Amino acid sequence: MYQVVLIFGSIGLFLYGMNTLSEGLRRAAGERLQSVLNFMTGSRFAAILTGILTTAIMQSSSTTTVMVVSFINAGLLELAQGIGVIMGANIGTTITGWIVALFGFNLSFSGISLPAIGVGFALIVIKRLKKAAVGEIFIGLGLLFLGLDFLKESVPDISQHQDLLISLHNFSGNGLLSYLFFILVGMLLTIIVQSSSASMAINLAMAYSGWYDFPTAAAIVLGGNVGTTVTAYLASFGTTVNARRSSRINIVFNVFGLLWMSLIFTPFLHFVDFLVPGDIFDPSQSHTIPFHLVTFHTLYNIGNVLIFSFFIPQLVAIGKKLVPDDDSLIGPYKLKYIRATMHDSPELYLLTVKRELFKMADITDEMFVRFWNTFTHPEIPVDEQLEIQSQQEDLTDQMQEEITTFLSKCSMDGMNKVSASNLHSMMRITNELESIGDNCYNLMFLAERRNNQELEIEEHAMNDLYPYVDLVLKFIALIRSNLTDQAKSHNLAQAQELENEINLMRHELKENASIRLQQGHEVRSELLYIDVLRHIEHIGDHCLNIVESLSSLSSR
Repeated sequence: MYQVVLIFGSIGLFLYGMNTLSEGLRRAAGERLQSVLNFMTGSRFAAILTGILTTAIMQSSSTTTVMVVSFINAGLLELAQGIGVIMGANIGTTITGWIVALFGFNLSFSGISLPAIGVGFALIVIKRLKKAAVGEIFIGLGLLFLGLDFLKESVPDISQHQDLLISLHNFSGNGLLSYLFFILVGMLLTIIVQSSSASMAINLAMAYSGWYDFPTAAAIVLGGNVGTTVTAYLASFGTTVNARRSSRINIVFNVFGLLWMSLIFTPFLHFVDFLVPGDIFDPSQSHTIPFHLVTFHTLYNIGNVLIFSFFIPQLVAIGKKLVPDDDSLIGPYKLKYIRATMHDSPELYLLTVKRELFKMADITDEMFVRFWNTFTHPEIPVDEQLEIQSQQEDLTDQMQEEITTFLSKCSMDGMNKVSASNLHSMMRITNELESIGDNCYNLMFLAERRNNQELEIEEHAMNDLYPYVDLVLKFIALIRSNLTDQAKSHNLAQAQELENEINLMRHELKENASIRLQQGHEVRSELLYIDVLRHIEHIGDHCLNIVESLSSLSSR
């Protein structure tokens, strides 16, 4: 019982070290991670390479897959692009196994683990160095290898337990039944620890200590590949159709891989044994298992990706069969923060928010154009336009609430200072866009009042409004372009110039309205005119605030 506790404690220390290492890498590469998405949307090869690199940083294919599901859910990635990233994640997850095999069993890291932890702690404590993320990397590496050392020591030598050795040998010698059983063991192990990299390390330690032979360990690896799909599958509940399709395709991809490998399992093992020095089928050479096992894992995943990279359209078709379109499921706006179990990357999830802000800006643009079209064409039935405007105003309210909640959950998962500042800027942009939606809704009420009360506005007064409205349309277009591209400093200068022009023009138009009132023009019409000027100016103010936040967002 004490031995079991030691094993679980060692696994816990290893997992905690891996989690800390991942956090440090993620924080150190936070800004670079945010530019990964642009690379994702390139070629099929680029998507696969992105999956490899992202998983190498995150140290978890489950996390990468969950993020892909999140991006597809938000419309940041097309389904076919997401599949490429998921495929690459399967190759990227082999890196942890290589680190463990290369260093964990051939060298003793107990002598440098504690110094590494000490250096990492110093980097975190000494704030002026601004190297806290690097400190986390050192601490993570120290804990990871310390946990691995403890794991090696805590797993007993199977040769000292002859009865158990005989039982395991008998159980692993039942052909297909044994093969399927150990695949199931690999699946369950990965589901429990929520990381294929961690289950691989545990598998390596057990095989290195002689608990089972190479074919058994290889079967556990195959099961782990399938088990890692469960996290993304669970995360896809309540998401969009394409997000659910991506999680199902991930399962199909790994299950198909398991099927073709099962057909050539034994020849493939001999091929790996031919490539790697040492006779793996000799029980006395169990110390060579780690290199054989990580080679098997890597070659299998590379082969699986190479095969199915030519069948991405077919995989998409399978996903559509498994999750058909359902246009009836039209409900309130929802933005789900899909949380990965082992590692989260809120820096990457901020890309999701930026996409949603672009959608929100599109909606406010439509609302303003709809108001102006209705206001300048009194013959248009205003009730219908007001109903559409009301629905879109309600949508902007929902988006504000959902995006703010999403950003709050991002902040709870911890992020570097730059991303934390970006998060606050995004919250401000969300609120400003919602306020623009409110102003557009109020403007439509003014259009309704003009229509219902049959208020006439002087022709030259209406003509004066056109350049005023054009300035606001340019302002909104500037926001939309900055939400897709990096905001530049000259954009802020352009925004301030537009805001000054709007203020000057409003002052001039208001003065003209006052003169017309003194000349005896219709009071209700002129007051309506002034209200329109006021709301349009407010939209300009909100636009300036947004551009300021966008410039701050991109300059950090």
